[in-house]
Amino acid sequence: MMTEKDLRIAIDRAAVLLLSQSLSIAFAESATAGRAAAEFSLACNAGKFLSGGLVCYDASLKTTLLGVPKSMIEKYTPESAEVTEAIARGLTQLISADIHIGITGLPCPGGSESDQKPVGTMFVSAIKGGNLLFSERRVFRGDHQQIVLQSVCWTAELLTRHLDQQP
Repeated sequence: MMTEKDLRIAIDRAAVLLLSQSLSIAFAESATAGRAAAEFSLACNAGKFLSGGLVCYDASLKTTLLGVPKSMIEKYTPESAEVTEAIARGLTQLISADIHIGITGLPCPGGSESDQKPVGTMFVSAIKGGNLLFSERRVFRGDHQQIVLQSVCWTAELLTRHLDQQP
């Protein structure tokens, strides 16, 4: 089981890379409801890399604020890789940052839950300079809070992995 200490370590590693590369980030969060932005805000010197975030829990905010076509949400569901990438892209028009991250998923029963997309299925996408930096899907186990925390930690780990590869 992931601990708060594991989360802090993952966030701090990503923060060091963001700072060393003079990069800023912004979040569009659905299932994590602002938890990623909040956790990143606790890193040292967060004001130098965290631009902000938007909670788009309700699907209507994905369309009205982030410009995700309603037809895309109807075709793929609000909790999907396609919509996750679309909210990250939409965020580029609202918050100035070098990297825009979208997070959606199913931390609890409901939504678009199915045998192919069980509770715990989470999606994260990142856009950097208009290009897709990463888009990943993962299934976590645990209660709602544990799934959200694991998702935030995973987001930090993905960011670290991709920033570590940058020239």
